[in-house]
Amino acid sequence: MNFRKVGRLAGAGMISLALASMAGAQDLDERMNSAGVLNLPDNPIIYGQALPPVVKATAIVNGEVITATDIEQRVALVLASSEATATSDQLNQLRQQTLRNLIDETLQIQAAQREEIELTAAEISETLKNVAERNGRSITELEEYLRGSGSSLRSITRQIQGEMAWARLRQAKIESTVTVGDDEVDEIIKKLEASKGTTEYRVSEIYLASNPSTDAQVRERAQTILEQLGQGASFGALARVHSESTAAIVGGDLGWLRPEQLPEQIAEAVVQLRPGAVSIPIAIPGGYSIIAVQDRRTLLTADPRNALLSLKQITIEFEPGLTEAQATPRVESFAEAVANIGGCGNSEAVASRFGGSVVQSDNIRLRDLPPALQQMMLPMQVGQATRPFGSLEEGVRSLVICGRDEETPGLPSADQVADQINQQRVESRARRYLRDLRRDAIIDFR
Repeated sequence: MNFRKVGRLAGAGMISLALASMAGAQDLDERMNSAGVLNLPDNPIIYGQALPPVVKATAIVNGEVITATDIEQRVALVLASSEATATSDQLNQLRQQTLRNLIDETLQIQAAQREEIELTAAEISETLKNVAERNGRSITELEEYLRGSGSSLRSITRQIQGEMAWARLRQAKIESTVTVGDDEVDEIIKKLEASKGTTEYRVSEIYLASNPSTDAQVRERAQTILEQLGQGASFGALARVHSESTAAIVGGDLGWLRPEQLPEQIAEAVVQLRPGAVSIPIAIPGGYSIIAVQDRRTLLTADPRNALLSLKQITIEFEPGLTEAQATPRVESFAEAVANIGGCGNSEAVASRFGGSVVQSDNIRLRDLPPALQQMMLPMQVGQATRPFGSLEEGVRSLVICGRDEETPGLPSADQVADQINQQRVESRARRYLRDLRRDAIIDFR
């Protein structure tokens, strides 16, 4: 389950009662008799759900409590969203980072409230509904899934509230004060014209701050994150939890950058990484960065991977428990059928022959497809279908190309350049603003 966006809870508490002997207390018979006035049944039937375990405060941020339950449920949410598992040591590190994130989240919500920025329950509910739908679930189904994962609907709702509050606070306090001059835009466009043919990289980052006293610990945490990535964890989900840059809220995505726009140590790694690859932890001033290169492109040069496709996806499904050997004849027959499909218009007939289904999608950029499919589809023509792919559990599929529009490269518009400059300045000021919120906060750790 991937919450985009997402890839960052609170639980109800109870008072734990203890019975202790006290000086001058009544004897056992008297205590038993005192309960007798209640006329309680000997074997009562208990209704309702059991109360949650005792919750202890872990931190109090400007008077607002973050409990151990908040942390555990948020950790469970992270693991569920990234479909990752963690060792005992990794869980401890994740708890510490989650506490830091919850503190930041609390500061952001409090700052928005001080600025009288209101978020309605309807807005939060609508966003929560969208998150559930993106994961193929209703709100009720999402709640059941989270509960089964050790998290709760309240946890993800709190995360949504934090992200929305921070976004509106940035808009009110930062974005509204940032200006970009026409001369700056013109200068950037001139530089882009001069850089035609150079390579840009779509870069994501997990940044961990360190100082001389914490260097060894932070380096070890970076290595642990790298191991989780090697085990298949989502880079974006881990960036949301661990990264200490403001890009964490968008999964560490730094956008398209040229090597000269990056610190030297990171630039050296970026140019050596293939799309989809992740770097080792890189020591930079102030901490460590783990870099992922999501994609690369050549500026102002035609790239066939930028083509917009109109596709039909044919999917055939298999009975649960069917073995690979049992399914092979049907898959081979399906492969032969799509290889000779004879045009997009025959997709429904092929699907019907195999008891399958067809879904149509338009304006799909080729470069947004999985790398293996990109390579397969680059030389394909309109009317051709891919070789079957997928699994017996999730269905075997084939994509039929119904249309293909190649992109004509050109310089970005002045508005696009201004938007990029504006975003960079907003990010820089947002980092300073959050730093100031942390500096001025009263935080009591328990």
